Amino acid sequence: MSKKNKQDRNGFVFSTNPDFRFEEEQEAVETLAPAQQQLRVKLETKHRAGKAVTLITGFIGSDEDLQELAKKLKNFCGTGGSAKDGEAIIQGDQRDKVLAWLLKNGYTKTKRIG
Repeated sequence: MSKKNKQDRNGFVFSTNPDFRFEEEQEAVETLAPAQQQLRVKLETKHRAGKAVTLITGFIGSDEDLQELAKKLKNFCGTGGSAKDGEAIIQGDQRDKVLAWLLKNGYTKTKRIG
């Protein structure tokens, strides 16, 4: 069963208007070329039960392109991970491998933090 009024990103849960429909915002974000991306690679352990992850932030582009970048990085490092909220997450301390792969593939403005 599908609910008539589902919660949206703005926090709306219910409306008394029977004709009310949530308007979803869709932004057409164009992905920058790899040479123009200013990515930051850092190690993070907060909110992850002490487990370390390599975080790649600063990606400007569509969610599909971020998912593809994360998939390539995961395959190269041989670990798991994900991509959400504009960040690619690679399990473990893979900063050196990720930075080397990004520089090799044209992401020249990439910085390692920490």
